[in-house]
Amino acid sequence: MSRIGRLPIPVPDAVKISLADTTIKVEGPKGSLSFTFREEMRVRHDADAKQILVERPDDERTSKALHGLTRTLINNMIKGVTEGYSKRLEIVGVGYQAQLKGPNTVNLQVGYANQVQVQAPEGVTVTVPDATHIQVTGADKQAVGEFAARVRRVRPPEPYKGKGIRYEGEQVRRKSGKAFGK
Repeated sequence: MSRIGRLPIPVPDAVKISLADTTIKVEGPKGSLSFTFREEMRVRHDADAKQILVERPDDERTSKALHGLTRTLINNMIKGVTEGYSKRLEIVGVGYQAQLKGPNTVNLQVGYANQVQVQAPEGVTVTVPDATHIQVTGADKQAVGEFAARVRRVRPPEPYKGKGIRYEGEQVRRKSGKAFGK
């Protein structure tokens, strides 16, 4: 059995779970998320014990692979609607900065001739505490990570001077550059 898949998922009091066929919907204080799992998996909600159990029908290779995955995705949904997810990005470089334009649009000045606008998807909130930091928050872990990666992809950190957009705390390996003349 999958060690992760067989663990029960605890459900906090503030979260409402609704199961319909192969779709689970999770509602909490930070929003609501839904997920359609594969029909090979069986998901049971035990309201009395306040937990969700994910079971697989057999020991086929596909079922084993989906067992832990399904349990983890449902657990991430519950954590997202109660606590939420957050990613912080920092901008390094002379003249590089970010500005918030509109509710969820970020303007980036990162060394190109024009500013680059990046629009956040629905359910993801973007804040710019100062010109060199961007904070991405939301209930959906995948959407938060995908948007942060899209922003980072505009100007990834380069190894010679370290300029670019990076995750907060990310280590960039620096190269020495050309060896100077003899």
